[in-house]
Amino acid sequence: MDFVHAILFAILQGATELFPVSSLGHAVVVPALLHWHIDQKGPGFLPFLVMLHLGTATGLFLYFAKDWIAIFYGALGLGYQEQTRAGRALLGKLIIATLPLVIVGGLFKKPLEHLFGAPLLAALFLIANAGLLLLGERLRGKSLRGGEMDYKDALIIGLFQCLAFLPGISRSGAAMVGALRRGIDHEGAAKFSFLIGTPAIAAAGVAEVPRLVHEHQLHALFGVSMLAAVVAGVVAYASTAFLMRYFKGHDTWALKPFAWYCAAFGAGSFVLLLAGL
Repeated sequence: MDFVHAILFAILQGATELFPVSSLGHAVVVPALLHWHIDQKGPGFLPFLVMLHLGTATGLFLYFAKDWIAIFYGALGLGYQEQTRAGRALLGKLIIATLPLVIVGGLFKKPLEHLFGAPLLAALFLIANAGLLLLGERLRGKSLRGGEMDYKDALIIGLFQCLAFLPGISRSGAAMVGALRRGIDHEGAAKFSFLIGTPAIAAAGVAEVPRLVHEHQLHALFGVSMLAAVVAGVVAYASTAFLMRYFKGHDTWALKPFAWYCAAFGAGSFVLLLAGL
């Protein structure tokens, strides 16, 4: 992978990981559409993508630094009693929401890996992602509670998040749909989705970094991967800032434009790829 492709991938990752349009789906479909000669099933591609995920997770962490500091203080019992209680409650909800991802990932990651390099399937799943987002708006819970949620809400959001193991289904979008179904507003849904995404993305990166460092065929990618990770982090931070303002200001229909985009991009990509263009 050359420098230009690496930076373009970084920009793509930093934006699409947060926007509910599936970063993995785009990482599979876009190179195929543009005829980039990249071996997506090669030993270096997945670790490179995970380095971009580490950059994205860093951008997310920095944007929500105050929340993570509150969680840290709560876990250690620092600060006022009310702050400690709130920090521990949020930490508990994040853990509960992350557990389904860990369990399902452990059970089904290997069987699903063969889908990661299949552009036609990814294009179809992008269309499915559009349907999921529209369904989330249609079946939205009636008793809106802002950003407040309980542990049951967190578990259901975590279960929805597991849909993202299919390349083309957005992790952030699926988590938001789960939150909307439980009556959380778009802003609260987006914030919780981004918070649970930070450890999930970082954990995936940590698991793959040893491969990137120690496998001899990947050494040439390490420098450009680090630079691309920084670019992904900057783009992720900017994307998060934009999306939090957007979801706050468009609470009645916020996911619909992303659904229409996924439907159009997925369908168009499927036709072009099937035609061999």
